[in-house]
Amino acid sequence: MMPTKEAVLADTEHETVLVWLRRDLRLVDQAAIAAAASRGAKVVCAYVLEEHDALRPLGGASRWWLDKSLKSLRADISDLGGKLVCRRGNPETVIPALVKDSGATAIFWGRRYGQGERDIDAGLKSRFKDEGIEAESFNTTLLTEPWSYETTSGGYYKVFTPYWKAVKASYDAPDAHKAPKRLHGQGIDGDRIEDWGLHPENPDWSTGFEELWEPGETGAKRALDAFLEDGLRTYKDSRNRPDLENGTSRLSPHLSFGEISPAQIWRSVRSKISHGFKQEDSAWTFLSEVVWREFSYVLLYYNPEMGWKNYNTKFDKMPWRSNASRLELWQSGKTGYPIVDAGMRQLWHVGWMHNRVRMIVASLLTKHLLIPWQDGEDWFWDTLVDADPASNAAGWQWTAGSGADASPYFRVFNPITQGQKFDQTGGYVRKWCPELKGLPDKYLHEPWAAPADILKKAGVKLGETYPDAIIEHSKGRERALDAWEQLKEKQD
Repeated sequence: MMPTKEAVLADTEHETVLVWLRRDLRLVDQAAIAAAASRGAKVVCAYVLEEHDALRPLGGASRWWLDKSLKSLRADISDLGGKLVCRRGNPETVIPALVKDSGATAIFWGRRYGQGERDIDAGLKSRFKDEGIEAESFNTTLLTEPWSYETTSGGYYKVFTPYWKAVKASYDAPDAHKAPKRLHGQGIDGDRIEDWGLHPENPDWSTGFEELWEPGETGAKRALDAFLEDGLRTYKDSRNRPDLENGTSRLSPHLSFGEISPAQIWRSVRSKISHGFKQEDSAWTFLSEVVWREFSYVLLYYNPEMGWKNYNTKFDKMPWRSNASRLELWQSGKTGYPIVDAGMRQLWHVGWMHNRVRMIVASLLTKHLLIPWQDGEDWFWDTLVDADPASNAAGWQWTAGSGADASPYFRVFNPITQGQKFDQTGGYVRKWCPELKGLPDKYLHEPWAAPADILKKAGVKLGETYPDAIIEHSKGRERALDAWEQLKEKQD
């Protein structure tokens, strides 16, 4: 005889499911939480600040964002009668302790795709299975799993365009999961987020972040709504303009911490298209950028060392030049190239940099200066609020020429013409390099070309109030191409 619905609900009301949150810090469209809530069980949400040798510690900017995101989530969970249980330490010991303390008979979590994370999760699943505790994982961070699409030859996609075409042609976002009506967790011991000291120190360089960002699920929803209302229609053209305030969505950190799912974004944009959105090309261009993030995770899943090793191994023999002093000039925005310096200063001040400028600054580091891309990736990891283990590495390897479907190494961005083309008004450089604001547009992106009287009138003293160029462009380009020829010779 089958049990009645009432009997099943009565039984599950005595069950507790622990949901371990990671980079999926939201309540809406959160598959793990929804699955737990659908059982009628008591749902307890937990976050662990993981300390494990196999995991890369969060950078300073990410820790700042995490602090604010967790506090926002804590308030949202409290509104539903629950408690966000926070602990720190090795997940291999902290998670089993949380299961025991909560009395959970099941634990759910969102999947992760880095090798160290997968190993930890697999080990815990095996342990819980042996102990008779249900452990289940869900897709909470991507549109599709990295293994969802295969090429005609049966392998994973290594080139973005055919991958994008495959996703565009076939992906249909499932219905969104609703937020739970009630959560639990009161009475379970946890740490105070305030005691974790997540802000950078000595100095606290995050003081300008709050001017731009609103971490948390509510902030993510507001950012999406604002972009759909104002930025989406011009995105195809304006996304390359760092001087425009609404040229991009600014959703990347919200996506990185899972305060919004890519499926939520996909549904919202597709809805506009299906309702006759006139700028359909812009909408699809924006969705292609969402899928670039997915492509990065495909690459990471199948190449777990992508964050520190060349995807294209022939670049292992590249004649890189380690130079701490030049690296520091690049980091601090003192290269003498205004578009580069503006980007690096923007990064330091607000924890983010426009994507076009990311490519320009990365090209200068890896081409003009021949400094290994890993040094740039590491700096971005520490200073970006949207630092993402897949996208950050894929972006750097793309510019350096060593990645999958990468920009050819011999494509050397000219920081002068890039500035003139994409910062036509000069608004971006003048905002972040105010010492140059008095220069006419004609000389703004190459101040050394300005006559002495123009420099004097603008109050610019090259080498004093603004640095000389770290390397002359033609010389840097020539050196990069020479390095490329040396690399090719080593392959022969």
